[in-house]
Amino acid sequence: MTSSTHARSAENPLRKQKKELPFPLSLYQSAVGKKWVMAITGLILIGFVISHMIGNLKLYLGVIEHDGEAIYDIDLYAEFLRNILVPLFPERVFLWIARIVLLASVGLHIHSFYSLNRLNLASGNKYESKQDWIAANFASRSMRYSGVIVLAYILFHLADLTLGWIPGFDFEHGAVQSNVVGSLSNPIVAIFYAVATILLCAHIYHGTYSMFQSLGINNPKINDRRHKIAGSIAGLVLVGNLSFPIAVQANLVDFEVCSNANASVAEQVEDNCVTGEEGGSEIEGESESDNGIEETSASDSELDTEEISALEGES
Repeated sequence: MTSSTHARSAENPLRKQKKELPFPLSLYQSAVGKKWVMAITGLILIGFVISHMIGNLKLYLGVIEHDGEAIYDIDLYAEFLRNILVPLFPERVFLWIARIVLLASVGLHIHSFYSLNRLNLASGNKYESKQDWIAANFASRSMRYSGVIVLAYILFHLADLTLGWIPGFDFEHGAVQSNVVGSLSNPIVAIFYAVATILLCAHIYHGTYSMFQSLGINNPKINDRRHKIAGSIAGLVLVGNLSFPIAVQANLVDFEVCSNANASVAEQVEDNCVTGEEGGSEIEGESESDNGIEETSASDSELDTEEISALEGES
């Protein structure tokens, strides 16, 4: 290549050089920095997905006894999340900090992928013939599509079981067991969750495998382990999260309100139910009316005694 060619390439670069930002933001301007951000945010999100799934497994534990009360174990777990680091933080504050970190991770994860895709398109390299996939599998080829559906799944999940914006069941803040059963009892919602879970796991599989490469952990000697680790994580999430809509549809997980509000805690735990406020008020109303009947009977008997005594005096 002649010196004149070098001069022309310097004068007319493929991409206009952007103004360099201050460190460490300047790292994100490079493709390597974007890959690191995608890998780290992906690791944060995978950690959340696994921990969230483990917490949701408490759906299968049903009712337990806590502080002399019968309560669904997953509702107790939700209360624990709301009170993390209390009184260092007020109630729910740390939970919202964690949510903001997760939402920021989702945003950075999407933006880094979009930016890398733009850099790839701006390189100017085009295929002269139809692409013939050799190393790329379905999970890697469908990352952008599965990512869009997973994002829709996250937004729907927040609106459904965190904010209670989706109609179809009686949403109640803190009543996780009731909310999950009420939502997934709808077959359409259950199918949506199942399909989104499958695509999420395909996304996790390729994302976990690629994460090692983005972080510089790439060697033919360990690539087989990378496949096994990615497959194990994706398989674990698939089995766990897919079990929830199936279990609710098969009535293996339900929500029960005890018909007898006066049942003991042991009886409620045994029957896998909790005392509902509505059921309790009805029972209490009945007991009050019973007491009213007893009081009326007692006053009637006192009146009868007085009348008998008066009659005896007259006689």
